[in-house]
Amino acid sequence: MKRRFAIAIAILVSVLVGAAYVNRGEIAVVLVRRRATNTIFRDTIGTLPDGLHAAFCGTGSPFPSLDRSGPCLAVVAGDRLFIVDVGRGAADIIARMGLQSGRIEAVLLTHFHSDHIDGLGQLGELHWLAGGGQAPLVVIGPTGVERVVAGFNEVHALNGTYRTAHHGPAIAPPSGFGLVARPFEIADRDDSVVVLDQGGLRVTAFTVDHQPVQPAVGYRFDYKGRSVVVSGDTAKSRNLVRVASGADLLVHEAMSPRLMGMLEEAARASGRESPAHLFHDARAYHTAPWDAADEATEARVHALAFTHFIPPIPKGPLEGPFLADARQRFSGPLFVARDGDLLSLPAGSGDLVEKNLLD
Repeated sequence: MKRRFAIAIAILVSVLVGAAYVNRGEIAVVLVRRRATNTIFRDTIGTLPDGLHAAFCGTGSPFPSLDRSGPCLAVVAGDRLFIVDVGRGAADIIARMGLQSGRIEAVLLTHFHSDHIDGLGQLGELHWLAGGGQAPLVVIGPTGVERVVAGFNEVHALNGTYRTAHHGPAIAPPSGFGLVARPFEIADRDDSVVVLDQGGLRVTAFTVDHQPVQPAVGYRFDYKGRSVVVSGDTAKSRNLVRVASGADLLVHEAMSPRLMGMLEEAARASGRESPAHLFHDARAYHTAPWDAADEATEARVHALAFTHFIPPIPKGPLEGPFLADARQRFSGPLFVARDGDLLSLPAGSGDLVEKNLLD
């Protein structure tokens, strides 16, 4: 009897396992449908309270990383969406966070290093095709942005004609293809300039120190009493401290001299002089976390978030060695940002709410 029972159980398990194997494809289809509905087809902005929101659509750097896309920060002011820099893979993160590309009012570039612009082509196409853009995606930046935009438009020109041929002008209107540049200039006698002042939102561009890169800027967003400052790539900067004064949130790049020194030593030990030279030079035009913490303290900002990690540390054991004593130097909330993080500053309050839109 026991043997028959065991055989029956074995047959039942075999049947169930076989059924699960046969049906796993259909189960996967259901999961794909659910994921699409809950990510790329959701409208996150419609669920947010009025205020300023900083969404990290890329926290990496030129270094390859499985966990961090290229530099990108989405700033939501009310129901308006702006993108600051767009590195490799950032357009994918924007979509997965439910930030609809058709809502993008403009991309603002801090400078023209490749890791800050190489996602422009993909984002422009998403804005056009997935977002239903009837006009090119606006790209705001310092002098030189015209050349960058013209280059991307030329690279994607044939692709644009193919897309219209594939889908027809109603879905892929030629008028919506590509990018359009909106340059600004900061005069030598000035350290900042207002690049947008409309509907209660003011965006100020300010110079930073990323020598020999010129121009290089950061941005300050002010909306309904809340403020977010984005450093861009910079060494320690007196002008950043001035412009960031009293801000609710400072989003600052960060580089670990210690870890970069270790990479330089390893490269030299392997006879790789070129990368060793790169690792050495980068320390001169980026900011160590403790220096950024000092800037945040001097500017009296309320919270500090690190991004653009050099090298791109995983969140975990290396966080402590990367930050060193930054948490002791800055007494406010300090965030080690991940791709998908959202920091919300609701209007009419002093609150800061953190969550991740990819978890």
